[in-house]
Amino acid sequence: MERSPAEEALILLRSRLLDSHGIFSLLSNSSDSNYSKLKYIISSSITESCNNSVLLLGPRGCGKTQVLELVLKDLFAEYPDMISLIKLNGLLHSDDNCALKEIARQLCMEHQLLFSKAASFDDNSQFIISMLRECGLAHKTIVFVLDEFDLFAQGKQRLLYSLLDAMQSVTSQAVVIGISCRLDADQLLEKRVRSRFSHRKLLFCPPSKEDLERLLEHILSLPGNSCLPENYAAQFNAELHVSFRSSDLFNCPPAVEILVSYPFGLQDGQFFLTSVAVDFDSSEDSLFTSKVCHDSRFLAVSSMDLKTGLLSIENFKAAFVSLNRQPKLDYLKGLFNLGTILWSSMRAEARENKNS
Repeated sequence: MERSPAEEALILLRSRLLDSHGIFSLLSNSSDSNYSKLKYIISSSITESCNNSVLLLGPRGCGKTQVLELVLKDLFAEYPDMISLIKLNGLLHSDDNCALKEIARQLCMEHQLLFSKAASFDDNSQFIISMLRECGLAHKTIVFVLDEFDLFAQGKQRLLYSLLDAMQSVTSQAVVIGISCRLDADQLLEKRVRSRFSHRKLLFCPPSKEDLERLLEHILSLPGNSCLPENYAAQFNAELHVSFRSSDLFNCPPAVEILVSYPFGLQDGQFFLTSVAVDFDSSEDSLFTSKVCHDSRFLAVSSMDLKTGLLSIENFKAAFVSLNRQPKLDYLKGLFNLGTILWSSMRAEARENKNS
């Protein structure tokens, strides 16, 4: 059965929202984007056989990890069999011995070697140094990703010192990437570690309201050169433009549920159609706070009327109402009457027991 233009548009929008890399590729060509800067830092280690280090700093939910994953995905495609990826998380591996053992374990898995659980800190250090040397001779770059980097900067920082010192003492190709929500993460480093760590920092900032509106409209607009009828695409985009320019859509006090999420930095222009709670304070400017709700990711798009085939302001309002529902309060409706009945029954039973 042949699909209608509205059904084709719905499929197109859903597939576009699921393809984060496709959305990102539209707006990542700028040389000023964090995507381009991070890709250049890592790729230079691969092509120029050198060591690098960089910190990705910014509040939670602004896209540090997402951008890094997209960069690594592109580099794995461009340089197959030339990158080894080692991932650590400060919440799990903040202990130096545990972290060094985890690095050794991942390197053994990557290169199909036997891993010894009984190896000491010094044994693992020597193993990592030898692997850095061997990978350097083979022109293979090892990328160390340290999530929650500020947790690694606590205590004696033996892991960071050993890792950075090994990178300087042998012929290696390695990149250390620290991810932290603390903007002063580099100031937590000891002098001996800071001297070995580069001062490169990429700052990820939340986007403004205007950028959110512009990019959401860009993501939801239908392309004019697609298989969809040209008149239908033009009408759909015109209705969408009207919906986004409606003051009732983005300025409903005291809170608005905008179906936009920004797992990427403002300069990278990346937005998923998840949900973000947007709180408006009458005494201050509007502040955007990310609150991703995966269950309601496609509410506005999925509620599109297939008869008209247009995404109108009513679809967004319906999504807002659905997102603002509080199931626990719904469960409490009518509880007063039920409580009264139970209380009366308990009193009656207590009187009967007393009389008996």
